[in-house]
Parts: sequence; C-alpha cells; structure tokens
Amino acid sequence: MGHKTLHRNREMQNQNLNDKVDKNLLTIRDLEFGYIPHKPILKGINLDVPKGRFLGLLGPSGSGKSTLLKIIIGLHRPWHGYIQYGSNKINYTKTAGSTSALLTSYLVNPIKDSIRASFSSIGYVPQIESVDWSFPVTVTEVVGMGIWNRSGIYPWFGKGNKEKIHHMLDSLGIAEYAKRQIRELSGGEQQRVFLGRALISNPQILILDEPTSGVDYNTREKIFAILTDLNSKGMTIILTTHDVTGLGKRLPWVVCINKSIISQGPPNEALNQENLLKTYGLATDFSSFGIDKNKNTLSLTDTVVAHDRRHDTNLESE
Repeated sequence: MGHKTLHRNREMQNQNLNDKVDKNLLTIRDLEFGYIPHKPILKGINLDVPKGRFLGLLGPSGSGKSTLLKIIIGLHRPWHGYIQYGSNKINYTKTAGSTSALLTSYLVNPIKDSIRASFSSIGYVPQIESVDWSFPVTVTEVVGMGIWNRSGIYPWFGKGNKEKIHHMLDSLGIAEYAKRQIRELSGGEQQRVFLGRALISNPQILILDEPTSGVDYNTREKIFAILTDLNSKGMTIILTTHDVTGLGKRLPWVVCINKSIISQGPPNEALNQENLLKTYGLATDFSSFGIDKNKNTLSLTDTVVAHDRRHDTNLESE
C-alpha cells in the first residue's frame, strides 16, 4: 500500500512538472556549458520563463549571464541538458572523448539551425560595446536587418517593409536619425536602434545583454520605460544587468547567477543579503569590502555593485 502511494505521489509530481513546463515559453533543465572542455562556466542551470515574464539575470563579471543568453539565442551549443521553446524541445548530450571530438560535434550539429527550426521568434539586443562602430551602415539599415529574411528575392526592401521600419523608428523616437550613420549616435540612441532591430520582427521573447550599460540616468530610465511598456502588452523579456539598485530591484523577477543559479524570485525575496553574498563571492569575507551583516539589503547591494565595478576595472587593465 505504501509503495503504491509513493508511486502515485511521484506520478503526480511529474505531472505537475510537465504541466508547468507546458505553460512556459522557455524552459531550461540541467544545462551545462563551458568554453574549455572539463571547465564548465555554467552548470546545473534550471530556469522557467512563462509567457509575459520580465526577468533580469544578475551576477558578477564572468558569472555566465551573457553566455546563458547566447545559448538561448543559439550562438553556443550546450554540453548537456535541454532547452524547450514552447512545445519544441532540444536535448543535448555532452560529447565524450577529446577536444577535437567536441569541436567536431559543434560543427556537425550546428545549434543555430536547430533553434531556428524550433523557435525563431526571439529578438536579441547585444551589448553595444561588442558592436563594430566603424562599419558603414545607417540607422534604417540596422533596423531593417531584423526583417532582412522577409525581403524576398530582391536585395532591397519593398514599400510594406519600409513603412514598417519607419513606424518602428518613430515609436522609439529615433525617426529623425533614419539616414544617419549608426556610429554618429549617442550610446542611448544606438541602444534604441538595436532595440528596434530586435522588435521589428515582432518576437515572442526579447533578450537584451546589458541594455543600460554605459548610459546615463535619463537614458536608462527611457530604456526601462520602453521595456516596461512592452512587457505590459505581453512581451516576454530577459535581460542581464550589473545595475542591481537602479534596475535589478525594480524588475518583477530576478535571477541571481554565478555559474549556477543562486536564487530567483521577486527582488524583495531573491535579493537578500545571503543570496547576494553567495552570488558575488563574498560569503566568507565581509571585512575586506566593508560589509556589516546587520545592514539592510540596499547598503549591501551598493557594496556588491562597487565590488563588481572594481572587478571590471581590474579586467580592463589586465
């Protein structure tokens, strides 16, 4: 009798898990990945993203935030685990053997093709620091890249697509820059251009890598207002950020990550002292960063941000 009850309970748990997965727009289970064999940068990643969620990934430099985004959009192939886009599931198995065997697997089984076939409705905004600003391209051309695959057999945009591009530029307040070279714009304007490129294909999921990095307060608030408005209309958004106090604490849902997921939930629950200390690697050394365990979360968060910026500066000087 006891065995039957236990079996029935397990079946109910599995059914509840399956129901939860079915309701998600994106599901990640037991994900593992690294750039060097046997040295994972991400391990045991489990994440559920239901439709309409506005989620922020928080963690120090090198914690795997940007890498996770690149896995989701298909730039990297995980070693292990699975990713499910809606009802389409992609399984990964870690390649046994030498480094050459691992690289061969990457070449023979390109993940980008699998993701395009499974879930193509993803808009991606990269870090503006990673863009080659010397490339001669106009604002209109950058935004048009988001629907280039819909231009048909001709190497130019038809009337309908031109109108769509103009409408996108106008909605983001950058229509006046349509014919300007992208390198001539400010950081905030450039960010809005790439946001337009991501949004013009009307994606179900919008993914942004450090969208407020390197911009001033007013620009940050404008970007946050745009994202909040998109989310209120049903857009699912995933972003990374270093800005714990200015952005992270204002998001509906945050995920603290440092190679594995430390905590997740509403900011008032996930961003407590214990989780932040584990996330930023300060759990065993408080005094060197001037942290008092009895101080409130905001003071601790400020200290963590200062620590992360200091780490970034050290990396740049190396």
